[in-house]
Amino acid sequence: METKSSPWKKIAAIIAAILLITGIALIFMLPAPQTRHYPKRIEVRFWHMWTGEWASVVDNIAQEYNRNQTKYEVVPLSVPSSAADTKFLLAVSGGNPPDLMAQWNPVIPSWADKKLLTPLDEMMTPAEWKEFQNTAYPVAKKIGIYKGKLYGVTTGTNVWALYYNPKHLREAGLDPNKFPKTLEELMKWGDKLNRYDKRGNLVRMGFLPGWLAEYAPIFDGGFYDFKSNKLTLNSPQNLRALTFLVDARKKIGYNNVVRFESGLLSSSNGSGDWPFIKDFYSIALDGQWRVEEIRKLAEDTKKNGGPWDFEYGTAPVPPPTGGKSAAGFADGNFLVIPRGAKQARGAWEFIKFWSGIEKPERAAKFYTWGGWMPINAKVANAPAYQKYVRENPQFKTFLDLMPSENLEPSPPVSYQIFLVDRIGRTDDFATRGSLTPEQALKTLEHDIAAEQARRKEYRYDVN
Repeated sequence: METKSSPWKKIAAIIAAILLITGIALIFMLPAPQTRHYPKRIEVRFWHMWTGEWASVVDNIAQEYNRNQTKYEVVPLSVPSSAADTKFLLAVSGGNPPDLMAQWNPVIPSWADKKLLTPLDEMMTPAEWKEFQNTAYPVAKKIGIYKGKLYGVTTGTNVWALYYNPKHLREAGLDPNKFPKTLEELMKWGDKLNRYDKRGNLVRMGFLPGWLAEYAPIFDGGFYDFKSNKLTLNSPQNLRALTFLVDARKKIGYNNVVRFESGLLSSSNGSGDWPFIKDFYSIALDGQWRVEEIRKLAEDTKKNGGPWDFEYGTAPVPPPTGGKSAAGFADGNFLVIPRGAKQARGAWEFIKFWSGIEKPERAAKFYTWGGWMPINAKVANAPAYQKYVRENPQFKTFLDLMPSENLEPSPPVSYQIFLVDRIGRTDDFATRGSLTPEQALKTLEHDIAAEQARRKEYRYDVN
């Protein structure tokens, strides 16, 4: 007679076999590491997921570190993002992990729970740990800390704000210098900015709020209470936020929105394809990296002899009545050290160098190379960073959000990836009209309760 767990053992064996085959294939697909320039030094193997011009930025930071000391050589390797997590898990389980990895996926709770990561607070001196706790921005600590231990140091937090086209605003009789202070007023602006063709099809979106994870905190909601360390899924605040997003789409018309969005190019091809740049949106929500992308696009356009007259501004998302200001979702890039890393100390020294935990004024220029948000105010106030902000004034909107306690990353639970997926489905079900907001949140609550019960049954962590 089979035990209750035997089907899971069979499934686990199949998954393990697939991962092994995949891992072998990935090893042969990986590019060769960079040539060693300091072969007599201790090698620190560093994996990251950046490509193209962003990979060059990371390479330059590594080279800068290698020039600034004589003990270690950081050797970066770009790993395809689609395969990075699998390769990491295989490398750790095989006893040959990198010494350091840059990540942006929601993996810290799961990997820390499986004992795959080195607690970085254990690498710190007491003075360094105290300094980090006292100076790191609240959201940087939320992203990196799990169950009181620091597992990831952020080297570029992502926050979201509104981009607006002053030309569109002026044409609609709106003053760009008097941007709305409430979400209700912003919605009225959006109505005035919408443009339709003769058939009644939407051809330019004034403003359409979307994405529950961003708007729930603005409505004084969210999915995790970082003080009590408890999930907050089906709350009145989350219901209010989701209802607001659904009503905004209803007003324009589900079909009208779908037709409009289906005709847009993906913005993943670069800022030049971003619908906001193409005048399809008057006001759009996006991250701070767009400022750097637009700067580079303007620079390249001018170099090639083309005109550049694109004007834009940025502003924080205004809160609804009774909501929270300087609120929203946040995530980011962070550095982790695997368990079993042969050169964990060298990896930690590089983390301090890049992040600005050590010598923040020196590290400030690295953040400007990528257009990244700083880890603390010491980096933000450094001359190199302030110069970047003066040259790119739209960036200041995002920088001003960093000290806020109201920025919320994904909940730090061991089944974080599952939860993030279910929150996204909740958003999609409601905003597409498949479920009412009430039904969608109840479904979310039910799905998470079922996952927690399953994890308890098989003795996994549920926190």
